[in-house]
Amino acid sequence: MSLTIWCNSALSASAEHLLATGLADHRLIFAEQRSASVLVAGKGDAGLEKADVVFGQPDAGECLRLKRIKWVAVTSAGYGRYETPEFLETFRERGSVFTTSSTVFAEPCAQHVLAMMLALGRQLLASHAEQLGGKQWKFFEHRAASVLLNGQTVLLLGYGTIARRLTELLAPFGVKLYAVRRKTHSERGVHIIAEDRVTAVLAEADHIVNLLPDNEASRNYVNARRLGACKPGARFYNIGRGTTVDEGALVQALESGRLGAAYLDVFAEEPLPPSSRLWTTPNCFITPHTAGGRSDQDLALVKHFLANLDAFMRGGDGMLDRVV
Repeated sequence: MSLTIWCNSALSASAEHLLATGLADHRLIFAEQRSASVLVAGKGDAGLEKADVVFGQPDAGECLRLKRIKWVAVTSAGYGRYETPEFLETFRERGSVFTTSSTVFAEPCAQHVLAMMLALGRQLLASHAEQLGGKQWKFFEHRAASVLLNGQTVLLLGYGTIARRLTELLAPFGVKLYAVRRKTHSERGVHIIAEDRVTAVLAEADHIVNLLPDNEASRNYVNARRLGACKPGARFYNIGRGTTVDEGALVQALESGRLGAAYLDVFAEEPLPPSSRLWTTPNCFITPHTAGGRSDQDLALVKHFLANLDAFMRGGDGMLDRVV
């Protein structure tokens, strides 16, 4: 069976060649407007009318309207604009497939969090600030402030593909791991907790890692009440979505000393405006939504898609990152 596959991703030359080669038995069409960012929502495109399979960031409304579409494969780990009852239930009723690319971004995101945990614990950021600024030799101060991950407690807000990989990376340090999610069945090496236990575990956690997606239930999940329940000096990390955090309350928690530090990769407004207080809040460290970055991203996305296409052509069993 030959399929028409529509793509609106502006891929690297090598990735586009791999995609075209891998789709030799199918018809590949590109959208008039293509984006290199996996975060940018696509617009309507005439080519979608002909598509059996969609690869990229299509307009959600168009995917609902066009009943010919059998599978939507988005090039991001998050899928907030598609995570509506109307979209997911419609796809289930049609027998259409919806997949993400979570597996592609799990490794870089997990390594990014671990890197920041170690950088904060080993005083690398404080030492670098001295190199750029006062150039003082803070031998005793930085040695005394250095801590080990070993035996510390980590709370994961959300437990998907990225969290699972982070769990594996943290295993050698012997940390105590908690994770909150809707389905509370057990996971090896992780204490899965229900929503009503979050406050109690916040009081114990040395590290809180926010991996929550953007949806109605998660917006401002990390609010003043929950930040107030945190263990004094705890460190907070956000690689989920910026809308899940009350940024004003986070600033207050840092300024008051309730939180020892915050590492933020995502924000409610991106790019983060120069006027944001987060830029200058003490012990707040920022990266520009790069946690999922990897130099081979486009090739990895195409390889992921082609592997899933093979499974799709065999009936759908074994497809990676399948939501519907």
